[in-house]
Amino acid sequence: MEYSDAVKNRLRRCEGQVRGVLQMMDQDKPCKDVVTQLSAIRSAVDKVIMYVVGENMEHCIREELAGSGDAGAVIEDAIALLMKSR
Repeated sequence: MEYSDAVKNRLRRCEGQVRGVLQMMDQDKPCKDVVTQLSAIRSAVDKVIMYVVGENMEHCIREELAGSGDAGAVIEDAIALLMKSR
């Protein structure tokens, strides 16, 4: 599967946020501020997961339907991936 530049850029922003949180910790910033940033990172990563699973599911379902396969199994796998991510 190919990943778009948009999803890669989103992960790069997450990477920058993680570095920022580490700096906040080194600077002894308040716990509330650190947790707020960590929550933002988690939210951003969750969005990436949803995008990747959604795109992968669409791609796999199209392949299964083209090959007269069982798209239901692909959907079950995608749901399992989403459940595992939480």
